[in-house]
Parts: sequence; structure tokens; C-alpha cells
Amino acid sequence: MKWFAMFFLCAWPVLAAPGLGAAADMMLAPTPPMGWNSWDSFGPTVKENEVKANADAMAAKLSAFGWKYVVVDIEWFQPNAHAHGYIPRGAVTMDEYGRFVPSPNRFPSAANGAGFKPLADYVHSKGLKFGIHIMRGIPREAVDKNLPIKGTSFHAADVADKINVAKWKGMEDTYGVDMAKPGAQAYYDSIAQLYASWGVDLVKADDMSSPYREPEIHALSMALKKSGRPIVLSLSPGPAPVAMYANLKANAQMWRISNDFWDRWIDVKKQFDLMKAWQGKVHAGGWPDADMLPLGHIGIRSERGDDRASLLTHDEQYTLISMWAIFRSPLMFGGDIPSSDTFTMNLLTNREVLAVNQLSENGREVYRAGDTISWVADIPGSTAKYMTVSNIGDTAKEIRLPWKTFGLDAKIVGVRDLWMHKELGTGDTFSMSLKPHASVLLKVTAQ
Repeated sequence: MKWFAMFFLCAWPVLAAPGLGAAADMMLAPTPPMGWNSWDSFGPTVKENEVKANADAMAAKLSAFGWKYVVVDIEWFQPNAHAHGYIPRGAVTMDEYGRFVPSPNRFPSAANGAGFKPLADYVHSKGLKFGIHIMRGIPREAVDKNLPIKGTSFHAADVADKINVAKWKGMEDTYGVDMAKPGAQAYYDSIAQLYASWGVDLVKADDMSSPYREPEIHALSMALKKSGRPIVLSLSPGPAPVAMYANLKANAQMWRISNDFWDRWIDVKKQFDLMKAWQGKVHAGGWPDADMLPLGHIGIRSERGDDRASLLTHDEQYTLISMWAIFRSPLMFGGDIPSSDTFTMNLLTNREVLAVNQLSENGREVYRAGDTISWVADIPGSTAKYMTVSNIGDTAKEIRLPWKTFGLDAKIVGVRDLWMHKELGTGDTFSMSLKPHASVLLKVTAQ
């Protein structure tokens, strides 16, 4: 057992590092994707220098721990984008085929038709992967101008769906695409080909899952598969319908299980129920996504709130990461990496905790009574288990329960605290005091 644990912890960073090798490359997202997304810090306003700064910091501080995606979130095609909301029918940058392209005033390397390729090349040069956010549908301005769809005799107005549009306040960049119309698939094919030519590795597609837009999800999925480049598809926002699980896993590698998640305890608490609804539906190549991690330095120019350190307490942050780990959610950090504090960096670089997220199996809720919730996950090749115990209540709790409560068929169990890297000894019961909103993440081994 000791030999296995040592091998497991030492070998994991190599397995999770960028460039996994031929076997893993056979599947998109064989483990939950880990990376950075600009949304929590910069909203719709992120600039090229800020993306590069976070790529530099990821390469220096996080990539050795498996973090690899650098994702530019919403409205990179809006030259005048601002914090705290959107500009209804604001100016956009497009090519002659009605496809959004990066605004050069924010992404200087995109000038002269270069698009995101120079920035993607920069990110790739760091050993990382590059992702972008897109809105479902076709630019309204492309429809107004009736621009041609590349490689076809069709035009934007031929495929536009002006009824099924995003219902978000101020978000009026796109119409839907009516997949029953000739030329509709060709439009999605054209944007996928463009992204592939830029070197995009992940597409986060918004306004897809709630309400569920099955025809356009399938169209985008097919287009990416035909693009000639392996591109992870992430569907947002949620909650995605559990009833559509088979359809989701056939088309995407990530799908949101909640609406936008922010640095509020109420948001963390809600995820316990949402994760339970998706337990047993987590698999290699398809990951229910509990949303980004609003930790560290966020809100610099965000859609929600002002420049701040995450409002979650340290105990709440341990709970958040513990649950994202044992549920095996994708891990997309939302804080500004260069200016986030040491506590945050330590959260993101705990190898034992990250191994739970990347390598465990069959995470499930095993106990819930009042404000006490416990999950257990299996460790491949081992009789040991991972276990969380969380106090989601507002008062401290003394918890003393027999091990069989957690599905452990043993009288004596050895316990290791993964956050503290500390052996806690053995015992015939689980016995621990938990502060409000606090959790423990443990490795438990029958003796």
C-alpha cells in the first residue's frame, strides 16, 4: 500500500502534464480539463497582454501540475467592450464571410487577417493549449449585411433564426442558426475551419444548454469533428438537463451543470445538490462542469462585482476545491494568475488533491444528514478510498460516525488529510470537528 501511494503521487504529474502521449491523444479530454479562463477577472474586456501574462504565469507556476488551457472568454470581437455588462448591438469585428474575428485594438497581433493564430502560437510556445468562447449562432450584423457563407452559394440571411436568440440582457451579438435551412451546417463548418486554422484547442460555446439547443449543439460538434483539429467542446451555461446526458456525451466533452457561479457561499452550497444529480454520469471524455473557480484576484473588469480578492473564506475555498476534485469537475481558474496570492496558488498546486480530480473513479454521495454531507471515490488499483466530509451549515459541528456510515466495511481505518499532507492515524470511527462551511478531503485505508 505504501509503495502504491508513493508511485501514484510521483507518477501523476507526468501523466497529467501537457503532451500526454499517443494513448491519451486518442480521446479528447481523457481527464477533466484544467486551465484558466478570463471571465471572472476581465469579463468581456480581456486584452492580449493580459492573456499573455496569464499564459506566462501558468507556464511558470501551474503547468507542471497539469494546468494547460488558456481560454479567452466572451466578446473578443467587441472593440468597445466594457465591464459590468454588454453593449446591445455594439460594434463587432468580422471577416467577409460573417465570422467574428478578434478586435485588433484589444488583440494587436490579430491585425491584417491574422486572427487568433499569433496568440495561439504564443500560448502553444509555452507548452499550453488555447481556447476561445463563442456565442451560439451567427452575427446579427452578418445577417443585416447578408454576407456570404464561405464555400457556398448561401448567405447569412438564408440560415438565421431571429426567434431563438439569447435572452440575456444586452447580449444582442447573434441570431440563432435554423438547422432546418440549407446552408446552416455550412456556416458552423466555416467557423470551425477558421478556429482550426488559428490553432484553437477548446471552444466554449454559450447559450447552448439552458434552454437546450440540440440542433445547434450537434451542428457545432460535427463541424469541430470535421475541422481536422482535435478541439474540446465545452457547453455553457447550465443547468444542462440530466435527461439529455446521452446526447451531451455524444456531442461535447464538458457541459455546465449550473448557471454562472460566483464567489458566494450560496453558490457553493447549491452545487452539492447539482453534483448529486450528475453522479454516475462522469466519464473519460465527458465531464459535467461545476463552473469556473472564482478564487484569487478577480473582478478586475468583470461582469459581476468590482476588483477584489475572492469573497469566499479559506474554509469555503477548501470546500469548493474538495468537491470539484471528488466530483471530477473540469478545473478552470478564474483569478488573475500573476496577481493572485500564495494561498490561492497553494490551492491550485496540491498534487494529492489534484490527483483526486484527475485519477479517481465513481465519486458519489454516501451520507447526508442535516448539514453534514460526505462523498467517497475509488482509487484505481487500490482498496483505499478518497472521502470528503463537509459541514454546509452556519455553526460548527462535532461529527462522530462509524465507518460503515460512509460505506467502508472495516472496523479500523487509517486516515490521511490530503490538504495538510498529514497522516491522522487510525480509528474505529470518523471523529472530527468542522467549522461552518468547512470540509476535509481524506484518503482512507482499511487496516
